[in-house]
Amino acid sequence: MTLKKWILVALIAAVVVGFIASGGSELLTLENLKQNQQSLGNWIDHNLLVAVLGFVVVYVVVTALSLPGATIMTLAGGAFFGNLYGLAAVSVASTIGASLAFLVARFLMRDTLRKRYGETVAKMDRGIEKDGAFYLATLRLVPVFPFFLINLAMGLTAMKLRTYALVSWIAMLPGTFVYVNAGTQLGQIQSTGDIVSADLLLSFALLGLFPLIAKFVVGFIRRRKVYAGWQKPEHFDYNLLVIGGGSAGLVSAYIAAAVKAKVALIEKHKMGGDCLNTGCVPSKALIRSAKAADTLRHANRYGLESVPVKGSFKNIMNRVKDVIAKVEPHDSPERYRKLGVDCIAGEASFVSPWELEVRHNDGRTERLTARSIVVATGGKPAVPPIPGLKDMEPLTSDNLWELQEQPERLLVLGGGPIGSELAHAFARLGSKVTQVEMGERLLAKEDEDVSELVLKQFQADGVDVRLKHAAAEFRMEEGEKVAYCEHEGERVRIPFDQVLVAVGRAANTAGLNLERIGVDTLPNGTVPVEEDMSLRYPNVFACGDVAGPYQFTHAAAHQAWYAAVNGLFGQFKRFKVDYRVMPWVTFTSPEVARVGLSEAEATAQGVAYEVTRYGLDDLDRAIAESEDHGFIKVLTPPGKDKILGAVVVGSHAGEILAEFTLAMKHGLGLNKILGTIHPYPTWNESAKYAAGEWKRAHAPEGILKLLEKLHGWRRGKNTNTPRSIYAPD
Repeated sequence: MTLKKWILVALIAAVVVGFIASGGSELLTLENLKQNQQSLGNWIDHNLLVAVLGFVVVYVVVTALSLPGATIMTLAGGAFFGNLYGLAAVSVASTIGASLAFLVARFLMRDTLRKRYGETVAKMDRGIEKDGAFYLATLRLVPVFPFFLINLAMGLTAMKLRTYALVSWIAMLPGTFVYVNAGTQLGQIQSTGDIVSADLLLSFALLGLFPLIAKFVVGFIRRRKVYAGWQKPEHFDYNLLVIGGGSAGLVSAYIAAAVKAKVALIEKHKMGGDCLNTGCVPSKALIRSAKAADTLRHANRYGLESVPVKGSFKNIMNRVKDVIAKVEPHDSPERYRKLGVDCIAGEASFVSPWELEVRHNDGRTERLTARSIVVATGGKPAVPPIPGLKDMEPLTSDNLWELQEQPERLLVLGGGPIGSELAHAFARLGSKVTQVEMGERLLAKEDEDVSELVLKQFQADGVDVRLKHAAAEFRMEEGEKVAYCEHEGERVRIPFDQVLVAVGRAANTAGLNLERIGVDTLPNGTVPVEEDMSLRYPNVFACGDVAGPYQFTHAAAHQAWYAAVNGLFGQFKRFKVDYRVMPWVTFTSPEVARVGLSEAEATAQGVAYEVTRYGLDDLDRAIAESEDHGFIKVLTPPGKDKILGAVVVGSHAGEILAEFTLAMKHGLGLNKILGTIHPYPTWNESAKYAAGEWKRAHAPEGILKLLEKLHGWRRGKNTNTPRSIYAPD
């Protein structure tokens, strides 16, 4: 930092210290102003010009340095100067002070941020240049963040000072008037009777209604601004158009049809999306076959004779396809047409916020209009640009299901849920699996104890897990496929027959022509959505993998409800998507199921918690099935039974988790779970036993000691020497 910056920092620090030392924060209180109201009022009457100028100077300093008291001073402006002079003084002073804070933040921090985060700052500046004035006006009218934060944050952007000052002055005027007007009434309170005066009640009503009115005005202006240049159709072909026939699109269309809206679903490939065709359904079918193979291989666990597993991989893959075929009718065009959905086989792109151009698979082209449009185009596996990888014809979760021969040596890139599930399944089916993960552990979103247990099971089942290995290059060497990985400064050679890439997913947005309607994608490929799932325009929505942040089938269905309902009824009531209770399961063995906070997340967020653990090795049903390994871990606030998060690691973890998810959703604590009858012997008893562990740890020791004494007293004084029933009286 330069000498000039250090001098400015020292000057600001000196003023702040002086303000605190002189008791400035105590002076700028409503009580203090009321106590000195009469004397100050008399002095101001005789020195109005000096008083106004002095008030403006103090207000500027308070605002510029983000000192406490700006709200009280605004009320004081109305109380001592009236509506006209008070509004003028506060409006000018607040704008000058905000502008000074803006300039100070820019002078001290912007250059540093630009050097360290050049690309991020440049992108932020482009956004500010495009919509900065509108967003500033919104923040001023409906202060989501305190004004001093807005002053400092905007100073770090490229917004011009004159734009910042002008927009701030105009946008702050309505709120300033409301507070100044309230101040004029507060200054008139002389007795309890004045409190219920019409003028005072009106002023307080304005204080309460202003945020709602401002929000409505901002929404109106935003809609006018965002739709500027577009011609809205007079009539619409549909109430809702849905692009994409995966989980999110199917639910959106189903909801629309259920409430008798006219809806069309546009899908260029197969209905059911990734979940049915390449994701959840086929992977779980493969995992079940792998589990059966593991059971046969270790039949001695159940008192039977273990047998070598000699299965036909082709038959296994045919079974996977049979499973898909059995589930397929649930998502078929025929079923949805019966429900009232127009199913269109084709590809859609945006023409306007209300109009799509649809290119049918038979070659026809037409344009369709709708009041609302839902984008639910899903995602696809991401293939990183590693030298030589494409030449290996890599497998992904999309094309894996076309395999007819089992790879003898399978290399899996990625230690997340998809990579871990498939690595373990192929290892159990007999492939020699090497799993490469560039991080320090598998399943990095889970706690370390979870990752450690999964790692031990993988190693026991023969998976060669290579942690802290980053794939750097792929080659063909003497007819053999080889991967080279960087590991702690060394280059590691790994030969393989097939490579499966599972390092993440990218959203499907190509061909949608989103740029036509001014929608940019985020760095991870997803589209930016609001809390109501809308996409820039109040009538255009996105849900599922294309929207993020969760890439689960159940998350897509959850989002789809909000997209469909807001798309159909958003003019009357809009619902904000609720992610507070989002469960997920990784179907490795052991399964890993979680809802709510992990320990790492609670620590990072500064949430106080305590941990209750229950080992599944104690559960009778687990012992009976020789699956007695794993644990349940529940996070609760210290001393309370409210569930902050729960993780289950073990057999049937996904089913066990449902009870904790239900409890969290409806605000039920561990005491309620403990008080619920669970049939014996079941896996779900483990939830009750986990709750019992919490109860045991929080037993009221003082009360129990008193009860012990009470029971002793009730047995008689000589309780330590039992009297023989044969002793004479």
